[in-house]
Amino acid sequence: MTGRSVGNDWGGAMPRKGPPPSKTGLHVALGLRLYYNPLISPIPTKERVMPSPITPDLVYQLTSYGSPTLSPDGSRLAFAQSKVDRETMKTRSRVMLKSLPGGDAFAFTQGPRDAAPRFSPNGETIAFLRPDDKGRAQVWTISVSGGEAVRLTNMPGAVSDFAWSPDSDALAVVSDVDPDRPPDDHDFAKDPRIRVARRITYRADDIGWRGASRRHLFTVPLTGGEATQITEGDWDNSGPVWSPDGSRIAFISARRPDREFVAYNEAYVVPAGGGEAALWSQGLSSVGAIAWSPDGERLAVVGSDNDEISAVWQGSLFLIQPGAEPKRLNDDSMRPAAGLPPNIPTPEFRWTGDGRLIFVADSRGESFVCSLPVDGGPVQRITAGGVQYGGITIDKQAQTAVVLALSPDSPGDLHGVDLASGASTPLTDSNADYLTNCPPAIMKKTSLTRDGMEIQSRLLLPPDFDETKKYPLVIDVHGGPHGSFYDAFNPVEQVLATAGYAVLGVNPRGSSTYGAEFLRAVLRDWGGEDYRDIMAAVEETRSLPYVDGDNMGIHGYSYGGYMSAWAIGHDTRFSAAVVGAPCIDLLSMYGTSDIGVSFGERQWGGLRKDNVQAYLDHSPISYADRVETPVLLLHGEADHRCPIEQSEQYFVALQRLGKTVEMARFPGCSHLFLRGGHPKMREEYLARTLAWFNRWLNPQ
Repeated sequence: MTGRSVGNDWGGAMPRKGPPPSKTGLHVALGLRLYYNPLISPIPTKERVMPSPITPDLVYQLTSYGSPTLSPDGSRLAFAQSKVDRETMKTRSRVMLKSLPGGDAFAFTQGPRDAAPRFSPNGETIAFLRPDDKGRAQVWTISVSGGEAVRLTNMPGAVSDFAWSPDSDALAVVSDVDPDRPPDDHDFAKDPRIRVARRITYRADDIGWRGASRRHLFTVPLTGGEATQITEGDWDNSGPVWSPDGSRIAFISARRPDREFVAYNEAYVVPAGGGEAALWSQGLSSVGAIAWSPDGERLAVVGSDNDEISAVWQGSLFLIQPGAEPKRLNDDSMRPAAGLPPNIPTPEFRWTGDGRLIFVADSRGESFVCSLPVDGGPVQRITAGGVQYGGITIDKQAQTAVVLALSPDSPGDLHGVDLASGASTPLTDSNADYLTNCPPAIMKKTSLTRDGMEIQSRLLLPPDFDETKKYPLVIDVHGGPHGSFYDAFNPVEQVLATAGYAVLGVNPRGSSTYGAEFLRAVLRDWGGEDYRDIMAAVEETRSLPYVDGDNMGIHGYSYGGYMSAWAIGHDTRFSAAVVGAPCIDLLSMYGTSDIGVSFGERQWGGLRKDNVQAYLDHSPISYADRVETPVLLLHGEADHRCPIEQSEQYFVALQRLGKTVEMARFPGCSHLFLRGGHPKMREEYLARTLAWFNRWLNPQ
């Protein structure tokens, strides 16, 4: 339930009772045809000196980039740059400005937490987010020629997203409207307030209490003044995009009568001055990004027409307009990037004047900048892949783009892309010295086939890899289950691999970026064929001459935590397990997770009351008596996605059965704390994971 998106999946009918777990071989792989397909071959064996491994203090060492935005003429780039201050233990983020192609970047704003910069369409102003004195994000603006930043908004519910009008005279902003919000000067110590829930979605992970709050759209003039609310109702709205003439705003909203129980949403269009919103995406179950046609008559959207598949997991490009059926433009071999507001904003993509869509898409754990003719034709991959893109900005003429690219050798840098040739130019390198002194692991990609499905894995090896040595093996399981391992820098895997482990990341069925059929195969079958895919890859990897196949550990977070707990309940060959924020008891998670109903019913097979035995059969806690592996549980105490009661139940069950188990609780941490939580907590997660494997696996 982590990665680019959030969620979980189960299914099938794994019997609760049956033979004990296998200790000697892969009983689930009988009759399978396996093949080894090195995509990077042979493994580099040249001398790579490693002065120092990548350690958990990388939290303080690395500089991060985000929200790149190009000026309309492509001559300037603004972006957010952040780094943890170890003395204050706070992350400082500033807006940086850089002249292209070769200018030096400099700090353009001085706020401690400035983020999300965006150029105005006329190129004269940059708007960005900065918290007010109560910690609520507000929009500020600053002239490109310099001067002091000016606060534009004063939204009681903070600003989670915003978009410039085409004439640069106004912004559309997204903010919470809470009918129960007390005044700012309310004294809770003197007058405590109870909280009343009247709907299932009364709280959300990483946000907390929602109560009766709903996200709505407002417009704010650039000159300042009162914000005008232009949407109303008992639903959330996000992702505003102005029409080319500025008269309308397209946005994403969940307005179906069953919106409390299913994770669907739609694309709507509302007059910029407010009024009745019109549904444009009839026929699609979800929408994750929007772009207007140059004439303002149609929308291109990243969407899904399959009720079981969200646009964020495995969407396609569609053309939509009122009164017409959605027109699909591509097959599912490429997954266009989509957003999951408010945690993942809707990504930029462009409908060009010459009839093309420019967008980021993912395939088989790699990202590409792509072009697609609106009137028909194949997707063109402009860039070469081998990376994961975390953001894109495109100039007005669609000649140049800038992407945030994570690679196996880099935790993220900005690159300029020539959209005609695909040539890429690095624009940042703040982490170069650190990565020179602490070289990243070597990545090797492999594949095998099970039941006609190709299962791809990524094996990370120490940077000073020596094929004459043997390395203990740690299996890492991604979240989701519709997450995916990419050709990208993964902090947990890098810390382990550079400490002397071979680390295997498998993309089993259910992973995204491999097509709809592959993704749907995990539904109602958690712990079934997905587990067998992982174990088949483990068997193949542990047979390699440089892997110590008798010295294995397993780690995972969210759905990865589920699978780690599931694996040690079905195979006793693991010498250690680190189980992060897991799903352990599906019966209780259904009622305690913020997405237990909307996500759980789709993934686990319907209403809990109708499928009690299936929920039990697919719960790792049902197999706690079989566990022989020492277990470390790591869980945030403010986790609403996979509530900490999941780890608490597993801890008590294992303790009562006399198993070796330890639980570390992370105060104030949500399910997403590994991305942006307190730096000390992120460091502790990495340090405790490494220490647990060092204790039980003893790497050389």
